[in-house]
Parts: sequence; structure tokens; C-alpha cells
Amino acid sequence: MSKNQIYTIIDVETTGRSNQITEISIFKFDGTTIIDEFTSLVNPNAYIPAHITALTGIDNAMVANAPTFAEIAQDVLNITENTIFVAHNVNFDYNVIRNEFKAIDIEFRRKKLCTVRLSRSLIPGFKSYSLGKLCKSLDIHISDRHRARGDAAATVILFQLLLTQENAEETFQKFLKRTSKEATLPAHLPSKIFEALPIKPGIYYFKNKKGKIIYVGKAKNIQKRVLSHFYNKTQKELDLCRETADIDFELSGSELVALLMEDAAIKHHYPRYNSASKRTPKSYAIFEYSDRRGVKHLAVNDAKMIPNPLITFYNLRDCRTFIERLCMQFDLCPKYCHLQERVTECSHFLLETCQGICRNEETVANYNERVEKAIYHTVHASKNVVIKEAGRTAEEEAFIIVKNGLYLGYGFIGNELQIQHTEELEDHLIKQKDNVDVQRILKKVLLNTASNHSRITTIAC
Repeated sequence: MSKNQIYTIIDVETTGRSNQITEISIFKFDGTTIIDEFTSLVNPNAYIPAHITALTGIDNAMVANAPTFAEIAQDVLNITENTIFVAHNVNFDYNVIRNEFKAIDIEFRRKKLCTVRLSRSLIPGFKSYSLGKLCKSLDIHISDRHRARGDAAATVILFQLLLTQENAEETFQKFLKRTSKEATLPAHLPSKIFEALPIKPGIYYFKNKKGKIIYVGKAKNIQKRVLSHFYNKTQKELDLCRETADIDFELSGSELVALLMEDAAIKHHYPRYNSASKRTPKSYAIFEYSDRRGVKHLAVNDAKMIPNPLITFYNLRDCRTFIERLCMQFDLCPKYCHLQERVTECSHFLLETCQGICRNEETVANYNERVEKAIYHTVHASKNVVIKEAGRTAEEEAFIIVKNGLYLGYGFIGNELQIQHTEELEDHLIKQKDNVDVQRILKKVLLNTASNHSRITTIAC
């Protein structure tokens, strides 16, 4: 630490969910003495909820005639210039202030230090590192708790204590390095937990102080994806990070298995920060009908309108892609597959599979025979399959079983096992529940079993 280093120790009070500032207090500190101070109520131009008033004592009448943040922005810039931004749970205060500046088109960047993370490193062993409980344990008096000046003044005393600890200089320098993630990680998350996260595919669980799962995610690279949450400045992500005290994970071996594991974990735990779908996604059905000539058509409509669909998808693009592949595989006509509308003869830019049914160069019977084969393929090809995926290690493989059109689950088997029949896989199956979200995930893989023959095996039932 440079003896000439200046810090600004900051606390803000906000409106709560939208986090507009209602009060700000900044102490400029040289490591020994407070050399300047700026404290002000702030008119947030937003309603202060009753529960926030109960916590802070700041109500709408108190801030009605206070300056807006835009009116005090220059004071905040001036006092924090060439200083290190210090706060208890620094990412919250820093991002709140940064967002206020962003709203008035000013970029705000300062080096930062978190007294929660510094305290965990320099004075370990406390049950809680919240400002109130930590100060009580250290006999630091807080006057006006949950008011910006009272909390900031207590943080100054705590910070001064941290400066005197053994290994303080080394710890401060480590935290201030540009490559350090200490200022990025959530305040209550030990760095060793983040560093232990793998760079492999799988799912991860964010947990709060009580060990309750509050978010589940999936990733190709767990550590990289988790880190991206900490750089995200949306209010939802900021709130999530403030609550995160632990992260657990499960390896999947592949992104597809991770998607299935994530879906099951969300439906089992109902984490508060996962956005569960409140309505069933719209589905689209491929169906067949015959026209007056007797030519069989393949078409798409809202699944609600089709009582006996050949196959169902959850967006129109997947339906179209599937029909295009049927055209290629079974030499069907784009016109009669409704890939081209209002044309007398097909002229598809990509598909040259038509053998002349739309030009009366082929018999209806011959064409319909190929359509029947396409229908049979559509109905049966992906009803009973085993999907092979990469395992969690080089010594194993993962598998997914779909039987009679229903997803049964996934599992892992060692490469040394000699599987003769697919039934033997069921001894290693981690059974799961089928649902519309899982079907949507699997449809992406099962669009065309022929193009995935190395991964997908059709099984007899």
C-alpha cells in the first residue's frame, strides 16, 4: 500500500428494488485521518416503499426538497477522483452509483475494495460479516444504523482496523490487482469456492447463507459462466450476487445433458432467481391431408387445431427445418410440403428433390408412397432412441433414453463396460420426469436421426 493512497469510504441508502439513491455519505480518508466528507439526502424521483422507510427512517417527505443525483453528481466525482472506492459489500454501492451516473450519461470508474472480503481474509473466523454484526463483534459503535452517514462512519473505523492487520499490505495489493477477481466476486462468497469451480460442462447452484438454493444454471464452462453473473449489472443479477454465499456444481459431460439436468433441478428446487415459465409455450404441429387430386400434403398449424399431429415442435423454424429434411430424405415436393405457397410448380432455391408431381410428371400413387415413408419416419424414428453424449471424464460416456416418445432420463457408464443390449443401460439410468420443456430440448437433437446417426441409436420396443 502506498502511504499516499487516498480512499473514499462510501455508503448509500436506496429505494429498494429499483435502487435509486435516497442518501449518500462519502468520507475521504488517508489511512489515518478523515480529510473530507460529503453527505446528502437525495431525491430519487421515485416512491420510497414503507418497508424501506421502516428500515432507514427516510420517507418521501424527507427527500421531497433534496437535490437529485444529477445535482450532486459533480460533488461525487470531485471527492472520489483519484481515490479507491471502499464500501461494505462494495459491488452494491459501486453499481448503484455507477448506474446513477449512467442515467445522466457520465461514465464512472474507480478502483474498489470491499470491506466484507477484506475482513474475511484479514480477520477470519466470525460467524457473520454483515456490517452490524461484525461491528458488534469488534466493539465498533454504529450511530444511526441504516443511515448512510452512520454506516459509512462505522466502515471507516473498520477499514482503519483492517489497515493495521498482519499481511494487510500484501492483501490490499492482491485485491487491487487488475487481474484479481476479489472486487468482482460477491461479498459473501469465499474466493476458494469460485477457484474450485471446474472449466467443464455441467450445472451450478447459487446458495445463500442458509444453504438454500437460490439459482440454478447450466454451462459449457462452469467457472466462466459463473463469473459472467458477477459482471452482469442488471438489478436481478446484483440482487442474486448480494445473496450468494456458496456455489455448488454437478458435471454433465455435455451441454445437452446439462440442459436436462438444469431443467430437473429448477423444477425440483424452484429457486427464486430462476424465471419459471408461467404459461405453456405455444406449440406447432406437422400434419398430413389429401387434396382433391388425392395428393398427400404435409403442412403446419397451431397444435391446438390438430387433433392427431404427426410431430409437435415449439417454434415454426424447427417445423420448417424438419420438413425441409423430409423433402431431402424422401424426394418430396416443396409445394406439397407447403414450403412454397401460391405457386403452380415448385422452384425452391435449396430443394431440388421434387420428381415432378407438381408438373404432372409423376403419378400420385408413386409420390404418395414416398410421403407415407416420410410419415412413418416422422412418427416412429425418434420414438425409441438412445442418444450418446460425452461423459464427465474421458473414461465414461453419457446416454439419454427416449422410449415410446417419453423421456426416461440420462445416465453415465464406464468405457470398460460392454453393453450388448440397450436394456442393460437402464441399470445405470438416472430416472427423470418427462415434460414439455424436456421435449423441446430433445426435439433439437431429434430433428433428423439420420444426420445424428453417430449419436443416436434407434431401439426396438
